[in-house]
Amino acid sequence: MKTLLISAAAAASLIPAAAMAQSGQADDAGATRRLEPYVGVMGGVHNFDSETGKEGIPPVGYKGRMVEGVAGVNYNVAGPLVVGVEGTASKGVSGDIDWEYGVAGRAGVKAGKDSLIFGKVGYKWVNFDALGPDSPDFHGTTYGAGVELSPADMGGSAQSSNIRLRVQADTLGHFRSIRPMAGVVAKF
Repeated sequence: MKTLLISAAAAASLIPAAAMAQSGQADDAGATRRLEPYVGVMGGVHNFDSETGKEGIPPVGYKGRMVEGVAGVNYNVAGPLVVGVEGTASKGVSGDIDWEYGVAGRAGVKAGKDSLIFGKVGYKWVNFDALGPDSPDFHGTTYGAGVELSPADMGGSAQSSNIRLRVQADTLGHFRSIRPMAGVVAKF
């Protein structure tokens, strides 16, 4: 887990340089294509089903509240279409979950001045505090969808904003958990 977190931190440190290198490209229609790196902090809860033997998740209805750090990069493909990748690391603050970490690809559509509606698919690892200090990480495919709302689209006077309110819901495995999260992301 430490190797994954160190690798993610090293990759995230390269994002600003890549963004500066890409910021001036224009597509055939003249619209600017560019990378948009972002970071964020979110909070929420993760509730697991109590069904036994499904997708490697322990056969108990574990749940927990958590705080999550998010780092990623979006690429404006054409018009309102956006694709990207993000990494997450979550720490349980109460309940049965100790850590969660993962990576996901995203695709979305820009809405309004600066907001984004997105879907994502990735892979997540979960460590349950309830299973003891040397318990294995459980893992599986994760799916989710959400929206990032810009203050410029919520009645603000600015034409655009680097800050977005993010609300999303994810699931692990074949819909064996629900994970609503909300927080703030900032692009740079």
